[in-house]
Amino acid sequence: MRRSFFCIDSHTCGNPVRLVAGGGPLLPHAPIAERRELFMRDHDWIRQALMFEPRGHDIMSARSSTRHIARTAISPSSSSRSAAACRCARTVTAAIEEGLVTPRVPDRLSIETPAGRVDIRYEKPGEFVDSVLMFNVASYLHAADVAVDVPGLGRLVVDIAYGGNFYAVVEPQESWRGIDGLSASDIVGLSRSLREALEPVCDPVHPDDERIRGVHHAIWCDKPSTRNADGRGAVFYGDKAIDRSPGGTGTSARMAQLHGKGRLKVGDIFRQESLIGTVFEGRVEAETDIGPFKGITPSVGGWARIIGHNTIFVDDRDPLAHGFQIA
Repeated sequence: MRRSFFCIDSHTCGNPVRLVAGGGPLLPHAPIAERRELFMRDHDWIRQALMFEPRGHDIMSARSSTRHIARTAISPSSSSRSAAACRCARTVTAAIEEGLVTPRVPDRLSIETPAGRVDIRYEKPGEFVDSVLMFNVASYLHAADVAVDVPGLGRLVVDIAYGGNFYAVVEPQESWRGIDGLSASDIVGLSRSLREALEPVCDPVHPDDERIRGVHHAIWCDKPSTRNADGRGAVFYGDKAIDRSPGGTGTSARMAQLHGKGRLKVGDIFRQESLIGTVFEGRVEAETDIGPFKGITPSVGGWARIIGHNTIFVDDRDPLAHGFQIA
């Protein structure tokens, strides 16, 4: 059997995104977290086929080991307040420009994610979307100054912050001097070692949803290389991916960490630079409580560009039809 999928390929400040606009399964009317679990159980072959080689690559994959195609697929929303349901605001530009979504209120949109509802504002002065502003889920500093011994670095002190995912936030210190001089593969190797070292030491659980737990991401922070930014970060996710963009959840987690340590206050703007020099503009919109934690409501602004339409075939005659990865 040969199945076909229509995809809209784009990038957000450099990080590739594949929006599956046709060919995916029709999931039942249920909260997005339940549909995520259902997709992983019954349809994960689609994720592998479209995201793994030879049709995709590691960076195109979603952000964690439990990633799935629903992250990049528009599907009917379980909430009448949401115009579309997907896991990441990066799809907004493609959805609006391609006419997949027609907001009730011009220039405003809400999306549903496993972490909660996210409100969006976007600027579309003409045919194209110029920028997207995401009001992210409540973010907070979960644990400060967590010390671990990391092979290849030695003793490292990190903060654990939540911005839609739990991050180990690493700032320059005696055992790690900063990003300069490190390759992407260096950062991947150090991130894996850090994640393994943290596992027996810190296992955070979101106070409102016990399914959100564990430190699977890292953001290695440094001073900016441009006057247009306040900081720079290399975001690690998945098994071996470095975000080419500054990272929406990573920027949110970074701002939550800085706020939790008294270095950002309500109304402050924090511009986060990526490894390739693109910038997201974050802002601390308000303070909020997340269970017993004091946190923030962050906003993150950036831009995306569509780079092509793609009809992808998955043919059972092909021995590599369902994708592969090289360890």
